[in-house]
Amino acid sequence: MQATEFVESYFDAWNHRDPQAVADHLSADGIYLDIPKNVRRSQDELITSLSGFFSESQQKYELLGEILANENSIAFQYRIYPLSNNGEIDTGAPLCGAEFITLHGDAAMTITDYYDVPCLQSHKYAKSGLSDEQMRAYKTTLRHIMQVQQIFLNPDLTLPKLAEEVDCSVNHLSQVINAGFGMSFFDYLNKYRIDYAKQLLTTLDGRASAILNIAFTVGFNSNSAFYAAFKKCVGKTPAQYRREQVLNSH
Repeated sequence: MQATEFVESYFDAWNHRDPQAVADHLSADGIYLDIPKNVRRSQDELITSLSGFFSESQQKYELLGEILANENSIAFQYRIYPLSNNGEIDTGAPLCGAEFITLHGDAAMTITDYYDVPCLQSHKYAKSGLSDEQMRAYKTTLRHIMQVQQIFLNPDLTLPKLAEEVDCSVNHLSQVINAGFGMSFFDYLNKYRIDYAKQLLTTLDGRASAILNIAFTVGFNSNSAFYAAFKKCVGKTPAQYRREQVLNSH
């Protein structure tokens, strides 16, 4: 199953409030990791949990941005809209989240869910235990890892892997990126990748290189994801940016 098909089927199961269909995306021995609640659930446990959850709430789930995928993993962000009793979208603020999925064949070995991450204001971190001093220290470490070690070039980089490098919890790293830098993990990661791509596009070697090669060089897994992120950050396509730089250099 292709990543897009997997994600579409997964969202369809959530939007139809079907616990069995959601759990069927896990392999028989797969695990669903609820990070905010620090809970691990098997297929059967996930069905039980979602049966109660779906009976008490109505929500609409939709993809937010691009799907990042390689042979054995999928990552994406999503938005959650609360629904009223008649099925209409509530006027309340939506919540957001991100999921990282590792695959074995067509099923997920792990689904790691970080919901309610980038859409709420910083008051949600009031009880996180992260002091201002720790926040500054983690921001400094994170900048070093990104700017000096250039870990963003790793196409398989995820929030948990980056948290290991920073030597902090996933929740604290999420807070550092969301509240400390004012952006989501994906936007933060892509900012570094796009900045590096802009450097490559303005060099002689960059002009001689295929844009697809540059996309892979800076850490993207697909040309479409690279183009979408570049257009979002720069306001133009990589090809348009390259042509402008070539014209300005003469």
